[in-house]
Amino acid sequence: MDKLEAIFEYQGRFDTEIIEKRNLQGISMEEWIQKETLAMMSELAELIDEVNFKWWKNPKQVDHAAVKEELVDLLHFLVSMCIKTGMDATELHARYIEKNKENFNRQKGLSQKKGYEL
Repeated sequence: MDKLEAIFEYQGRFDTEIIEKRNLQGISMEEWIQKETLAMMSELAELIDEVNFKWWKNPKQVDHAAVKEELVDLLHFLVSMCIKTGMDATELHARYIEKNKENFNRQKGLSQKKGYEL
C-alpha cells in the first residue's frame, strides 16, 4: 500500500468509527460535504492565525509544528470528502496529475481557458 492509499485507509476507518459512535448514520453525501467544507474553513482559519496575517497586530514567532498540524487537519477533511464521494487514492492521484498538467498549460497559454498565461 502506498502512502496516499494508507491515508485513505486510515481516514476511512476513522470516519466509520465516528459515524458509528456518534450515531451519524443516514446523513447524505451532500450534507457531509457541507459539514466537512465548513470544518475545512475552520481549519483554514486556524492555519492563517498561525502565520501572522493580521498586519494590525504585532507578529509572533511562527510555530512551524502548529502550521503542519493544521495542514494535516485539512488533509483529514479533504480525504474524508473524497471517500464520501466515492473517490479513492488512485482516482485522486489521476485527477491531480490531470489538473496539474492543465495548470501548467494555463500558465504557458496552451489551455482553452485564457487569462492565466504569463
